[in-house]
Amino acid sequence: MDPVREHAHLLDRRQFLGRGAAGVGASLGTAALGSLLSTDALAADGGILNSPHFRPSAKRIIYLFMSGAPSQIDMWDYKPKLLDLYDQDLPDSVVNGQRFTTMTSGQARFPVAPARFRFSRAGQLGTWISDELLPYTAKQVDKLSIVRSCYTEAINHDPAITFIQTGHEQPGRPSLGAWMSYGLGSMNADLPTFVVLTATWTGRSEAQALYQRLWGSGFAPTLHQGVALRAQGDPVLYLSNPAGVDAKRRRDVLDGLAALNGRLADEVGDPEIRARIAQYEMAARMQTSVPDLVDLSSEPQSVLDMYGPDVHKPGTFAASCLLARRLAERDVRCIQIFHRGWDQHANLPKDLRNQCRDIDQPSAALLVDLEQRGLLDDTLVVWGGEFGRTTYCQGPLSEKNYGRDHHPRCFTMWFAGGGIKRGVELGETDDFSYNIIDGGVHVHDINATILHCLGIDHERLTYRFQGRDYRLTDVHGRVVEEILA
Repeated sequence: MDPVREHAHLLDRRQFLGRGAAGVGASLGTAALGSLLSTDALAADGGILNSPHFRPSAKRIIYLFMSGAPSQIDMWDYKPKLLDLYDQDLPDSVVNGQRFTTMTSGQARFPVAPARFRFSRAGQLGTWISDELLPYTAKQVDKLSIVRSCYTEAINHDPAITFIQTGHEQPGRPSLGAWMSYGLGSMNADLPTFVVLTATWTGRSEAQALYQRLWGSGFAPTLHQGVALRAQGDPVLYLSNPAGVDAKRRRDVLDGLAALNGRLADEVGDPEIRARIAQYEMAARMQTSVPDLVDLSSEPQSVLDMYGPDVHKPGTFAASCLLARRLAERDVRCIQIFHRGWDQHANLPKDLRNQCRDIDQPSAALLVDLEQRGLLDDTLVVWGGEFGRTTYCQGPLSEKNYGRDHHPRCFTMWFAGGGIKRGVELGETDDFSYNIIDGGVHVHDINATILHCLGIDHERLTYRFQGRDYRLTDVHGRVVEEILA
């Protein structure tokens, strides 16, 4: 938009509110200005809540997101009876009219493809897990609450991942981390409240794109959007001063910008201007805090070995998990690691092995590392994807090779740490790992529970936009009490 027209537009709005503040329109002007001050302005300075709704069990969250949908039937949901049904058609009574994606809807038949990976009982409770794919995680199952009965409404990746990250299948709403930042504010003045890491992967070479909206602030102030750290070069673009610019000159420029932006903010009352000032200041502080964050030279060799050999390769899941622990130590509120490549429509046995090799040892090491440092008690750790995979095979089926399509009716997630019971298994699926028969947990329930652990009542944290109060869980959601300590 033309800056002159934009300024005139904002000025007209100020004049309207000013006129409305007198006489008959006094209540309208007061309400409008009060809304700006009590919501947007306060949110730009910190959390909108003066304090959590109730005592939180976790101060922060580390969310390990497996983008592309990991196969629950091959990793977590043990169904040995399917071995006797190999290559038989999935019964219509099981499908029960479910719609298929366009990738399999044209198949002549839907043959059962049993998991070809070894499962064993692990931990004190004898939890079934594929210790062939997840040998390190298998040793940590007693720390986990495993929910095998998650489900969603979306059948394709983009709406499904948008749904679980923002509470709606269509783009435009604040992400989970943005809601936390908006509600609770920051615990560290030198690092962003919400940090995102996008890890490399070694499974299927093609992967679903990750859009910035997945960690964006939507219609909330941009102050609350996630900051993505890069794996190569400066962790944040323009973190280093350009040649010929020293710290003093940089400071002078920021002070000048703050003065100009502050004057405009006073004139027009746009909260985004205040957010911009705060972001400039955060960027300046990050010039000192981020280099220290990513410098692993102080890490003991025993810790590096625990995360595995990939920890020395910037951008890997192992390096990201170690960085997540360092962010947690520095009291970053929300940390998300996105690991792509879990979309195994074909060549699943090979690609899934590689994907699990990427994440298994680092995920387990993260739990151990947090616990050793006394951080697991107040750090919520979440692992999962956007939906599950089908029992039937997509494409050609053989005893050594198969693929699986998208499946929204059931998938597995695990939770650990702050406020979560240890050694819990929740939910049950049918003999085909196709339909939930007990303990269903919807996407809104997942997000309601995450917010609950941070001390937030998901029904009470709202943001007014276009005349409506929005929340992360829309008008649904229940806290999954069964997994709470």
